[in-house]
Amino acid sequence: MACIDLLVPTPGRSDMISVALPEALTALFPGAPARIELDAATVDELLTELDRRWPGMRDRLRDTTPKIRKHINVFVDGRRATLATELPPGAAVLILPAMRG
Repeated sequence: MACIDLLVPTPGRSDMISVALPEALTALFPGAPARIELDAATVDELLTELDRRWPGMRDRLRDTTPKIRKHINVFVDGRRATLATELPPGAAVLILPAMRG
């Protein structure tokens, strides 16, 4: 899977947030696509919207403190994000599991 391709905006509403989900996550939630466009103002709202569509997904991405889980990385327009990170119209969000060597 080419991560660069996931960050290229798709035609449609320019104010929607483009979200790329890892295969490890989409495999756990039947029907969840590798890429989806959503409407959200913050990363936390984005996770809530993902959870609304695929119950349990938010719990895989954030813990109870609440913070993004240590083994998950969320990037907004190429920059590391937190739950409070604001999502400007047309932002590209990439969710990746942390890599270990």
